[in-house]
Amino acid sequence: MTPVSIVPPRILAIEDDLVLGAHVHEHLGRCGFQVTWCQNGEDGLAIAREQTFDIVLMDIVLPGMDGLALLTDLRTRDSTPVLLMSALGSEADRISGFRQGADDYLPKPFSMAELRVRIEAILRRVALDRRHTRPAINGDVHGLRFDDERRDVHYGEQWAGLTRSEYRLLETLNRSGDEVLGKAFLYQQVLQRGYAPHDRSLDMHISQIRRKLKAIGYCEREVRTVWGKGYVLSALDEVV
Repeated sequence: MTPVSIVPPRILAIEDDLVLGAHVHEHLGRCGFQVTWCQNGEDGLAIAREQTFDIVLMDIVLPGMDGLALLTDLRTRDSTPVLLMSALGSEADRISGFRQGADDYLPKPFSMAELRVRIEAILRRVALDRRHTRPAINGDVHGLRFDDERRDVHYGEQWAGLTRSEYRLLETLNRSGDEVLGKAFLYQQVLQRGYAPHDRSLDMHISQIRRKLKAIGYCEREVRTVWGKGYVLSALDEVV
């Protein structure tokens, strides 16, 4: 279903493959999106600095400036959702993308139907975040401060630097207490799409949350895997 909005969602597509880029531009345009397409990283960065977009689609291997460097620059400026599209489909490449702050990763080749579903899922997450925004939490939760306005967590003197998806996932686990949340539930509630066994996006987000909490010295609780059931945020010495 195409998102309903008075103003069409604005998409920046950075793709140097002329055939794929034209196809993405044409298909998403027919679906009701307002698409700006450019073919190299430097032009993409310049456009992203000058204009506001609801989501950025980009390849990793780009002429002039590669997608990961571009993503790093974007993340120093704002939290616009970024969906990486790349033929580099190994787990290491996906991890690199999520570490740089990507919200989703779509390996090539992909169908236009799947691209559209991924885009709509990201836009729904952003809309839910805005709708459910509450005043920033001023108290600590087990030593970890959740800031809904900033979409990040704070411990000691440091911010973790979570992406929107990572924050929403951690906050959902935090609210669940000691209840184990299944993968299917988290895909639907957090990533806003159905769970597929080959989709490793949730695992990648969990991995990044663990890494970022460890980097700021937070060790009172961690996101733990309960095999065959899902994930829970619990103290290290708790039996789950």
